[in-house]
Amino acid sequence: MIPDDKTIMLPLLMLLSDEKEIHIKDIVNELAEKFKLTREEKEKLLPRGNEPIFNNRVRWAKTYLQKAGLLEIPRRGFLKITQRGLEVLKEKPDKINFEFLMRFEEFKIWRNLSYKQKKEEKLNIENKSTEEGTPEEVISSKIEEINNLVKYDLKSKIKSLTPEQFERFVIDILLKMGYGGSFEEASQHIGKSHDGGIDGIIKQDILGLDNVYIQAKQWTGNVGATELQTFVGALQGKGKKGVFITTSQFTKNATKYAKSLSDIKVILIDGDKIVDYMMKFKIGVQTLRSYELLKIDEDYFELF
Repeated sequence: MIPDDKTIMLPLLMLLSDEKEIHIKDIVNELAEKFKLTREEKEKLLPRGNEPIFNNRVRWAKTYLQKAGLLEIPRRGFLKITQRGLEVLKEKPDKINFEFLMRFEEFKIWRNLSYKQKKEEKLNIENKSTEEGTPEEVISSKIEEINNLVKYDLKSKIKSLTPEQFERFVIDILLKMGYGGSFEEASQHIGKSHDGGIDGIIKQDILGLDNVYIQAKQWTGNVGATELQTFVGALQGKGKKGVFITTSQFTKNATKYAKSLSDIKVILIDGDKIVDYMMKFKIGVQTLRSYELLKIDEDYFELF
């Protein structure tokens, strides 16, 4: 019988207890031996997929442990236990499940992001009501859950960029979203001392009818109205359109100030909007697999 991803977590962590870096393929093979899987069980694929079910569950178990800070990925394809993971093993737990991992704040934040709940609803980790409803609702809910986890990881990737890399990243995604101009033209300000923080200039469309000025701020704190006022001041005499992008959030005063502008239009894009656009325009992500939902073609049967 193929174990579920929760059952796999503790054995996976124990495999890493010697603190060595182990390739994920070797981990899959060792776990398959531990659970005494048959060849058929090891090769059984996901419905409509090309990945073995067991491999997929190991991958998710790895993800849960990583998000809880119990293991890390020192290099591509390799896993290694962390000090926190070693401390967990010293406790000799009978099992590791979501309830166990919720003691770690990083996991709690990451997990809660995968569910959109009403304020009066409480998060039930092991068996959630996302399993209720029509099959289409369940599918949509699970796809949204996975996509929210991808968004969380995207944010982490973006925040790990250097300031100059972030400026290049911002210009790249705006161009891929359909703005005009070339990367070479738009990136001339990158890495230089800017007038009021203008980090790039792109064209509003492919015809280049108007310039759009960019400011990119890779901040941890929220962006206030003062920063926007400085940016707007830098636009005076240059253009009337700007985009202010930050990895953090904008304060209410900043949002209010941007809306109050009349002669100059400034669009605000925070960390959440960045990843939303990346998902929408397939930037920095790729399709893992696709599923088809079929229904009866009534028109076909009317031919007979």
